[in-house]
Amino acid sequence: MIKKILIANRGEIAVRIIRACKELGITSVAVYSNEDKLSLHTKLADESYPLKGSTASETYLNKEKIFSTIEQSGADAIHPGYGFFSENADFIREAENRNIIFIGPSADSVLMMGSKTSARRLMTDHKVPVVPGTLTPLSSLEEGLQESERIGYPVLLKAAAGGGGKGMRTVFSKDEFISAYDATKREALKSFADDSVYIEKFILNPRHIEVQVIADKQGNYVHLFERECSIQRRHQKIIEEAPSAFIDSETRTKLTQAAINAAKACRYYNAGTIEFLVDSQKNFYFLEMNTRLQVEHPVTEFITGIDLVKEQISIANGNKLSFMQEDLKISGHAIECRVYAEDPSNNFLPSTGTLEHYRQPAGPGVRVDSGFESGSSVSIYFDPMIAKLICWTKERKNTIKVCHRALSEFQIAGVINNIEFLKSLLEDDAYQRNDISINYIEDSFLKNNGVLKSNDPAETAAAVLASLLKMKKNHKTSISPSSNKWRDQNYE
Repeated sequence: MIKKILIANRGEIAVRIIRACKELGITSVAVYSNEDKLSLHTKLADESYPLKGSTASETYLNKEKIFSTIEQSGADAIHPGYGFFSENADFIREAENRNIIFIGPSADSVLMMGSKTSARRLMTDHKVPVVPGTLTPLSSLEEGLQESERIGYPVLLKAAAGGGGKGMRTVFSKDEFISAYDATKREALKSFADDSVYIEKFILNPRHIEVQVIADKQGNYVHLFERECSIQRRHQKIIEEAPSAFIDSETRTKLTQAAINAAKACRYYNAGTIEFLVDSQKNFYFLEMNTRLQVEHPVTEFITGIDLVKEQISIANGNKLSFMQEDLKISGHAIECRVYAEDPSNNFLPSTGTLEHYRQPAGPGVRVDSGFESGSSVSIYFDPMIAKLICWTKERKNTIKVCHRALSEFQIAGVINNIEFLKSLLEDDAYQRNDISINYIEDSFLKNNGVLKSNDPAETAAAVLASLLKMKKNHKTSISPSSNKWRDQNYE
């Protein structure tokens, strides 16, 4: 039985796991960077150890320091949260070799789903629909041109090891493909240390809908329904919902079965997420598998009543799932809003500084997951997410109202934040009608306010600013100097 867990993460997800440990009677161990010395997760854990450094590579992404701290603390298990080492097969393999329980999938499963091209081949072999395209990395520009002609423009040129929208370009013609090919490979190499690229057919205005799956080591697989994650800015999710109001029961049955098939294909255990693109006709295509806990997992917890973190720990202990598929049903509607320290009026530039004042909302159906409190610092080194607001009622319309009310109750001073931007999204008619896609913010929200004229980043920034000025009446933020040295480390 697991007695002590080291949480190799920070912020709200570290706090979330620490609280689960306390309720299970398991000793929690936090690690922290220089800037996180006084962070909430450091204070809440039963034991805390410094990693001595500031950057991710010096601290939370330093494998030697993490394993050294595990040995020093006597922890017998490690929970990676999301990001950092959560999907690093080499790290998981080393934990396995050291007989340290990794609370997540096996290294073999992560390897099978880590490359987008190998995952696409695996899904095709197991009858899971994938977006038409190539199943292996392109060997040359000439091959790319031939395949694009076969598939038909427009196509997406994508990094095989990519994610989060990096290393991805939409190509509408042969001439564009020629100019985009080398640039995409360079970006892929810089971002993922792998310049492999492949092609997918460009799906017009799809939705991003994902299915939560969980499995034990005895081979029992269960899905926990779907999440709607189409509200994104620059391919970064900012509002998620469960269930998807777009999905009917027939499509849900097919979608969730495909997700179970995908998990079985890579012999998966623990919590994972299968992401799909869904077109306007409800055709769905495998996008990728996230072999870890998702940022947006609380909306699933709200509609199912399952504590996913506790279930992860139980599975890692070798236990069978505590519930069966027939035990689950969708209850109500949940929405999560990600509150970021960023400036929507300045192309979402992250804002850094000390939270001089911080107060969270409360009330029926309101949950806030955060790793911050008054006096905490938002540094230049890590993800700028301050909190996740998760709300639940019996139906979507009322949940939107609760989210809007709760966002209004946030009190944050010291950094610029995106709360007014989130409120404006919730107020938008198209969002309330659920007339959305992954391009909703750029193609609908901003255009409805009569300001977006092009895809140029500078003009987009100006459009966002104009929208906010138009809609905000009582916007109050404390402004601290922002930095252009931000290390972009957002999580999907």
